[in-house]
Amino acid sequence: MLTKRQKKILNTIIKEYIEKGEPVSSQLLEKKHDFGIRPAMIRIEMQKLTDKGYIFQPHTSAGRVPTDKGYRFFVDNLLAQQNFLSENLSGREKEFPLNERMKKIEEIFREEEDVFRLANRLTKFLAEETSSLAILNLPERDLIFKEGWEELLKEAEFFEQDFFADFARVIEQFEQSFKDLRVNSGIKVYIGKETKVPKAKNLSVISSKCKLPNKEKATLTLVGPKRMDYNRNLGLVQSLNKFLEDGKRSK
Repeated sequence: MLTKRQKKILNTIIKEYIEKGEPVSSQLLEKKHDFGIRPAMIRIEMQKLTDKGYIFQPHTSAGRVPTDKGYRFFVDNLLAQQNFLSENLSGREKEFPLNERMKKIEEIFREEEDVFRLANRLTKFLAEETSSLAILNLPERDLIFKEGWEELLKEAEFFEQDFFADFARVIEQFEQSFKDLRVNSGIKVYIGKETKVPKAKNLSVISSKCKLPNKEKATLTLVGPKRMDYNRNLGLVQSLNKFLEDGKRSK
């Protein structure tokens, strides 16, 4: 079990790592955040989190990076909230907040009556807004729409050749693995090896079932590095689901 202080420090480390993509040091935490404790105690708490498997030190002189266990703790806390975007908004979120993105989605649904054009445009928009590979699966038509390669290539992880090679292999296999994700309801998040897809240890997947305006079933999936902005991406998927369920599309 983690103490309240350890939870706060862990969440802060993960948020900093997601934003910067660099190992998080105790010095950075001391300068940017007030935990109400001395620097030495911050280092002690970080070591305890390391010993418990929530973070790790990639190099001897480096800061800490979240493990799959750490990401799982972080994501489970987000999934337990009613509003993923209620606090600690990123700079990008402040520039283009959720309500503005939902207006754009409403516009897409209002302007596109053809299901193919709608699916293609929606998939592209989601890819751009989440910096992920967005996949929209229409199982009844045996169709899959994919957008977002160029967004992923902007992420720091793709400067690592091995990571890109793994990702390319994963996507080849991923289209055949929708049924294994067991997305029955709500939003599911799979981190690293949880995806059950070979070579996916560096990736995270957000997946959710929904129904398009014509009542056609669909599965929306976002695939990206484990360092994806879960807060932002989960908030967008949650809001899209609510929008479709409520049927509050602008006329």
